[in-house]
Amino acid sequence: MFSSYDGLCTIGELAEHAGVSVKTVRFYSDRGLLPEASRSAGGHRRYAPEAVERLGMIRSLRGLDVSVPEVRRILDEQDEQDDGAGAGGALADAVAGRLRSLGSELAALRWREAALRLVQESPPAERPGRLRLVGAVAAPPSTASLARFWRSWLPPRMPARSVTAFLEAAVPHPPEDPRPAQVLAFARLHAYVTRPCGSGGGGSCQPRAHGVAGARASAVLYAGLAEAYELAGGELRRGAEPCPGEALDGFVDAYASTYGAHDTSAFRRVLAGRLATDPRIDRYWDLTAEVISDPGGRPEPTPGSAHDWLLAALDTQLGTTAGRGGALDVTSGEGPEVPDRARAVSPR
Repeated sequence: MFSSYDGLCTIGELAEHAGVSVKTVRFYSDRGLLPEASRSAGGHRRYAPEAVERLGMIRSLRGLDVSVPEVRRILDEQDEQDDGAGAGGALADAVAGRLRSLGSELAALRWREAALRLVQESPPAERPGRLRLVGAVAAPPSTASLARFWRSWLPPRMPARSVTAFLEAAVPHPPEDPRPAQVLAFARLHAYVTRPCGSGGGGSCQPRAHGVAGARASAVLYAGLAEAYELAGGELRRGAEPCPGEALDGFVDAYASTYGAHDTSAFRRVLAGRLATDPRIDRYWDLTAEVISDPGGRPEPTPGSAHDWLLAALDTQLGTTAGRGGALDVTSGEGPEVPDRARAVSPR
């Protein structure tokens, strides 16, 4: 392959044959990726014919942005194989790692593109404010701030499995290919959960009742509510009006079983009154629906919208005006009282 008497080549010949610069060959050689066969009497590097194929492998890997340490692991594995094929686990791991990184990079690019379109399409007077909003969100966006918000809101000492299950339902994942409106909604959601506790009329970060409910009782309650919300979500997707049924029964049973009460009409009346005065975080759920829904389409159900549907169904059954913005007289003494710790536990 080479013109020298011993079949070896100089660094210049190898660089010319591979179509790279001498500096590139020296770089890889100095890092141990391209071993020298020998040195000339004058101290010049000389390489064996297989260095051409090895250099081609290095260039291919680097062209895919595989890091130098990963390239070294792949080549070391290739050297250890008897047949020299070099198609082992190190190469597979490197390719998988690059695919994961590229996925994140593409997601970041799509997010930035949608954010730029949002600013571009906004009225001039609104552009500075929206730029500040979207600029406060990483690309691709992280849901860590939303998870922190809910961890401070949830009852303390809830089992980790229960907390994880709730976060999966309550924390929206940004779409992979977002529209400008979804970027704006997520940025507003991030701003909402990172504001100081109690600002904006939102009340305390942690409802008073959460300090009373025990960890086990809270886990039981939230598990029951999750099932009821899923059923109510199906009703919302069908466009059904709030009405009594399996979803409402599960909703009421979650409270009744957790607090040792019987599901009676009196219990339901008292529960409706108590839940009507719960602290609300409607803004969170409204923005969540905007994030996870296709712009212009029917809003996707959230635990918040499912909760409202169930309260309306309870009001419909009772024939009261309690619920969102309503009031209910619970001072008549009819039936058992709902314990105070049952208040404000639901994610509204």
